[in-house]
Amino acid sequence: MGNSMRNYDPAPDLLQDRVIMVTGAGDGIGRAVARSFAAHGATIVLLGKSVKKLESLYDEIEAAGHPTPGIYPMNLLGANLEDYLELAQRLEENYGRLDGLLHNAGILGPRSPIGQYDEEEWQKVMHVNLTSQFVMTKACLPLLLKSDDASLVFTSSGVGRKGRAYWGAYAVSKFATEGLMQVLADETENQGNLRVNSINPGATRTKMRAAAYPGEDASKLPTPEDIVGTYLFLFGPESRGITGKAYDAQ
Repeated sequence: MGNSMRNYDPAPDLLQDRVIMVTGAGDGIGRAVARSFAAHGATIVLLGKSVKKLESLYDEIEAAGHPTPGIYPMNLLGANLEDYLELAQRLEENYGRLDGLLHNAGILGPRSPIGQYDEEEWQKVMHVNLTSQFVMTKACLPLLLKSDDASLVFTSSGVGRKGRAYWGAYAVSKFATEGLMQVLADETENQGNLRVNSINPGATRTKMRAAAYPGEDASKLPTPEDIVGTYLFLFGPESRGITGKAYDAQ
Protein backbone atom coordinates (compact mmCIF):
# COMPACT_ATOMS: atom_id res chain seq x y z
CA MET A 1 0.00 0.00 0.00
CA GLY A 2 1.13 3.53 -0.62
CA ASN A 3 3.11 2.95 -3.82
CA SER A 4 3.14 6.01 -6.07
CA MET A 5 4.23 6.32 -9.69
CA ARG A 6 3.69 10.07 -9.84
CA ASN A 7 7.00 10.59 -11.67
CA TYR A 8 6.42 7.70 -14.08
CA ASP A 9 7.79 8.51 -17.54
CA PRO A 10 5.63 6.68 -20.09
CA ALA A 11 6.45 5.94 -23.70
CA PRO A 12 4.44 8.19 -26.05
CA ASP A 13 2.61 5.15 -27.47
CA LEU A 14 2.16 3.44 -24.07
CA LEU A 15 -1.57 2.77 -24.58
CA GLN A 16 -1.60 2.33 -28.37
CA ASP A 17 -4.61 0.29 -29.59
CA ARG A 18 -6.06 -0.09 -26.08
CA VAL A 19 -9.75 0.50 -25.42
CA ILE A 20 -10.25 2.04 -21.97
CA MET A 21 -13.45 3.24 -20.32
CA VAL A 22 -13.26 6.06 -17.77
CA THR A 23 -16.26 6.84 -15.56
CA GLY A 24 -16.80 10.37 -14.28
CA ALA A 25 -14.89 11.53 -17.35
CA GLY A 26 -16.57 14.95 -17.57
CA ASP A 27 -14.68 16.63 -14.73
CA GLY A 28 -11.60 16.76 -12.57
CA ILE A 29 -9.40 13.69 -12.35
CA GLY A 30 -11.49 11.62 -14.78
CA ARG A 31 -11.20 14.30 -17.44
CA ALA A 32 -7.43 14.74 -16.99
CA VAL A 33 -6.78 10.99 -17.01
CA ALA A 34 -8.98 10.40 -20.07
CA ARG A 35 -7.17 13.17 -21.95
CA SER A 36 -3.77 11.76 -20.96
CA PHE A 37 -4.76 8.21 -21.94
CA ALA A 38 -5.91 9.44 -25.35
CA ALA A 39 -2.63 11.34 -25.79
CA HIS A 40 -0.80 8.04 -25.23
CA GLY A 41 -2.75 6.28 -27.96
CA ALA A 42 -5.80 4.80 -26.25
CA THR A 43 -9.33 4.82 -27.61
CA ILE A 44 -11.29 6.16 -24.65
CA VAL A 45 -14.93 5.52 -23.82
CA LEU A 46 -16.01 8.63 -21.90
CA LEU A 47 -18.76 7.80 -19.42
CA GLY A 48 -20.41 10.50 -17.35
CA LYS A 49 -23.73 12.15 -16.61
CA SER A 50 -23.24 15.48 -18.41
CA VAL A 51 -23.45 15.14 -22.20
CA LYS A 52 -22.18 18.72 -22.59
CA LYS A 53 -19.00 18.04 -20.60
CA LEU A 54 -18.37 14.76 -22.41
CA GLU A 55 -18.84 16.43 -25.79
CA SER A 56 -16.38 19.22 -24.95
CA LEU A 57 -13.79 16.62 -23.91
CA TYR A 58 -14.52 14.64 -27.08
CA ASP A 59 -13.82 17.79 -29.11
CA GLU A 60 -10.55 18.42 -27.23
CA ILE A 61 -9.32 14.87 -27.86
CA GLU A 62 -10.32 15.01 -31.55
CA ALA A 63 -8.72 18.44 -32.05
CA ALA A 64 -5.45 17.13 -30.60
CA GLY A 65 -5.40 14.37 -33.23
CA HIS A 66 -5.76 11.49 -30.76
CA PRO A 67 -7.88 8.37 -31.42
CA THR A 68 -11.59 9.19 -31.68
CA PRO A 69 -13.22 8.55 -28.30
CA GLY A 70 -16.66 7.14 -27.61
CA ILE A 71 -19.26 8.92 -25.48
CA TYR A 72 -21.63 7.13 -23.12
CA PRO A 73 -23.90 9.36 -21.03
CA MET A 74 -25.04 7.58 -17.85
CA ASN A 75 -26.22 8.67 -14.43
CA LEU A 76 -25.01 6.02 -12.00
CA LEU A 77 -27.56 7.06 -9.38
CA GLY A 78 -30.51 6.10 -11.56
CA ALA A 79 -29.00 3.25 -13.62
CA ASN A 80 -30.31 -0.28 -13.18
CA LEU A 81 -29.02 -3.72 -14.19
CA GLU A 82 -30.51 -3.48 -17.70
CA ASP A 83 -28.62 -0.21 -18.28
CA TYR A 84 -25.30 -1.86 -17.40
CA LEU A 85 -26.02 -4.89 -19.56
CA GLU A 86 -26.85 -2.55 -22.45
CA LEU A 87 -23.59 -0.66 -21.83
CA ALA A 88 -21.63 -3.92 -22.01
CA GLN A 89 -23.48 -4.94 -25.18
CA ARG A 90 -22.70 -1.61 -26.86
CA LEU A 91 -19.03 -1.92 -25.91
CA GLU A 92 -18.97 -5.47 -27.29
CA GLU A 93 -20.55 -4.34 -30.57
CA ASN A 94 -18.24 -1.35 -31.02
CA TYR A 95 -14.93 -2.65 -29.70
CA GLY A 96 -15.22 -6.40 -29.02
CA ARG A 97 -13.32 -6.11 -25.72
CA LEU A 98 -12.16 -3.73 -22.98
CA ASP A 99 -8.48 -3.33 -22.16
CA GLY A 100 -9.14 -1.08 -19.21
CA LEU A 101 -11.84 0.25 -16.90
CA LEU A 102 -11.24 3.11 -14.49
CA HIS A 103 -13.94 3.52 -11.85
CA ASN A 104 -13.43 7.21 -11.17
CA ALA A 105 -17.01 8.49 -10.68
CA GLY A 106 -18.06 9.12 -7.10
CA ILE A 107 -20.05 11.42 -4.84
CA LEU A 108 -19.09 12.97 -1.51
CA GLY A 109 -22.43 13.05 0.30
CA PRO A 110 -22.92 15.04 3.50
CA ARG A 111 -20.12 15.56 6.02
CA SER A 112 -21.82 14.75 9.31
CA PRO A 113 -21.50 12.46 12.34
CA ILE A 114 -22.83 8.91 12.00
CA GLY A 115 -25.42 9.66 14.68
CA GLN A 116 -26.96 12.35 12.48
CA TYR A 117 -26.30 10.89 9.05
CA ASP A 118 -29.37 10.88 6.77
CA GLU A 119 -30.32 7.34 5.69
CA GLU A 120 -31.33 8.34 2.17
CA GLU A 121 -28.06 10.17 1.61
CA TRP A 122 -26.22 7.12 2.95
CA GLN A 123 -27.97 4.90 0.39
CA LYS A 124 -27.15 7.32 -2.46
CA VAL A 125 -23.44 7.49 -1.63
CA MET A 126 -23.15 3.72 -1.17
CA HIS A 127 -25.03 3.18 -4.43
CA VAL A 128 -22.88 5.45 -6.61
CA ASN A 129 -19.52 4.74 -4.95
CA LEU A 130 -19.93 0.99 -4.44
CA THR A 131 -22.98 -0.83 -5.77
CA SER A 132 -22.95 0.76 -9.23
CA GLN A 133 -19.25 -0.12 -9.55
CA PHE A 134 -19.93 -3.73 -8.61
CA VAL A 135 -22.75 -4.02 -11.17
CA MET A 136 -20.75 -2.28 -13.92
CA THR A 137 -17.72 -4.47 -13.21
CA LYS A 138 -19.85 -7.61 -13.31
CA ALA A 139 -21.39 -6.57 -16.64
CA CYS A 140 -18.01 -5.66 -18.16
CA LEU A 141 -15.93 -8.52 -16.75
CA PRO A 142 -16.38 -10.78 -19.81
CA LEU A 143 -15.11 -7.91 -22.03
CA LEU A 144 -12.07 -7.34 -19.80
CA LEU A 145 -11.28 -11.06 -19.87
CA LYS A 146 -11.32 -10.95 -23.69
CA SER A 147 -8.33 -8.60 -23.62
CA ASP A 148 -4.77 -9.92 -23.74
CA ASP A 149 -3.75 -7.42 -21.05
CA ALA A 150 -6.56 -5.74 -19.11
CA SER A 151 -6.45 -3.37 -16.15
CA LEU A 152 -9.32 -2.61 -13.77
CA VAL A 153 -8.76 0.24 -11.32
CA PHE A 154 -10.99 1.43 -8.48
CA THR A 155 -10.70 4.88 -6.91
CA SER A 156 -10.09 4.91 -3.19
CA SER A 157 -9.34 7.68 -0.68
CA GLY A 158 -7.20 8.34 2.37
CA VAL A 159 -10.41 8.01 4.43
CA GLY A 160 -11.02 4.63 2.80
CA ARG A 161 -7.81 3.33 4.38
CA LYS A 162 -8.09 5.02 7.77
CA GLY A 163 -11.50 6.21 8.88
CA ARG A 164 -11.94 9.81 9.96
CA ALA A 165 -14.71 11.61 11.81
CA TYR A 166 -17.59 13.07 9.78
CA TRP A 167 -16.68 11.34 6.52
CA GLY A 168 -19.66 8.99 6.90
CA ALA A 169 -20.81 6.98 3.92
CA TYR A 170 -18.02 8.32 1.69
CA ALA A 171 -15.31 6.79 3.89
CA VAL A 172 -17.26 3.56 4.38
CA SER A 173 -17.90 3.24 0.62
CA LYS A 174 -14.17 3.63 -0.04
CA PHE A 175 -13.25 0.97 2.53
CA ALA A 176 -15.75 -1.29 0.77
CA THR A 177 -14.23 -0.40 -2.61
CA GLU A 178 -10.82 -1.58 -1.36
CA GLY A 179 -12.52 -4.82 -0.28
CA LEU A 180 -14.18 -5.29 -3.66
CA MET A 181 -10.82 -4.70 -5.36
CA GLN A 182 -9.06 -7.26 -3.15
CA VAL A 183 -11.74 -9.94 -3.58
CA LEU A 184 -11.80 -9.53 -7.36
CA ALA A 185 -8.00 -9.44 -7.60
CA ASP A 186 -7.83 -12.70 -5.64
CA GLU A 187 -10.49 -14.32 -7.84
CA THR A 188 -8.81 -13.35 -11.11
CA GLU A 189 -5.16 -13.64 -10.09
CA ASN A 190 -4.56 -16.91 -11.92
CA GLN A 191 -6.18 -15.73 -15.16
CA GLY A 192 -3.05 -13.74 -15.96
CA ASN A 193 -4.64 -11.29 -18.36
CA LEU A 194 -6.51 -9.10 -15.83
CA ARG A 195 -5.06 -7.04 -12.99
CA VAL A 196 -7.22 -5.29 -10.40
CA ASN A 197 -5.88 -2.44 -8.25
CA SER A 198 -6.93 0.77 -6.50
CA ILE A 199 -5.64 4.35 -6.55
CA ASN A 200 -6.03 6.97 -3.84
CA PRO A 201 -5.68 10.27 -5.78
CA GLY A 202 -4.83 12.24 -2.62
CA ALA A 203 -5.54 15.94 -2.10
CA THR A 204 -6.08 17.28 -5.63
CA ARG A 205 -7.55 20.52 -7.01
CA THR A 206 -11.06 19.29 -7.81
CA LYS A 207 -14.63 20.41 -7.12
CA MET A 208 -15.13 17.49 -4.73
CA ARG A 209 -12.07 18.50 -2.72
CA ALA A 210 -13.29 22.11 -2.58
CA ALA A 211 -16.68 20.92 -1.29
CA ALA A 212 -14.99 18.83 1.41
CA TYR A 213 -12.49 21.53 2.42
CA PRO A 214 -14.05 24.91 1.62
CA GLY A 215 -11.46 26.84 3.65
CA GLU A 216 -8.44 25.35 1.92
CA ASP A 217 -6.15 27.25 -0.45
CA ALA A 218 -6.68 25.17 -3.60
CA SER A 219 -3.80 26.85 -5.42
CA LYS A 220 -1.38 24.91 -3.18
CA LEU A 221 -2.79 21.55 -4.29
CA PRO A 222 -1.59 19.56 -7.31
CA THR A 223 -3.90 19.65 -10.32
CA PRO A 224 -5.45 16.47 -11.75
CA GLU A 225 -2.92 16.74 -14.61
CA ASP A 226 -0.08 16.53 -12.05
CA ILE A 227 -1.10 13.08 -10.78
CA VAL A 228 -1.75 11.07 -13.95
CA GLY A 229 1.54 9.11 -13.73
CA THR A 230 0.23 6.32 -11.51
CA TYR A 231 -2.86 5.94 -13.73
CA LEU A 232 -0.69 5.63 -16.86
CA PHE A 233 1.52 3.04 -15.16
CA LEU A 234 -1.42 0.88 -14.03
CA PHE A 235 -3.12 0.93 -17.44
CA GLY A 236 0.05 0.32 -19.45
CA PRO A 237 1.91 -2.95 -20.09
CA GLU A 238 4.61 -2.35 -17.46
CA SER A 239 2.17 -3.07 -14.63
CA ARG A 240 1.25 -6.48 -16.02
CA GLY A 241 1.10 -9.07 -13.24
CA ILE A 242 0.64 -6.48 -10.48
CA THR A 243 -2.75 -7.10 -8.87
CA GLY A 244 -4.50 -6.58 -5.57
CA LYS A 245 -2.41 -3.51 -4.69
CA ALA A 246 -3.47 -0.17 -3.22
CA TYR A 247 -1.64 2.74 -4.84
CA ASP A 248 -1.34 6.41 -3.95
CA ALA A 249 -1.21 8.87 -6.85
CA GLN A 250 0.93 11.25 -4.80
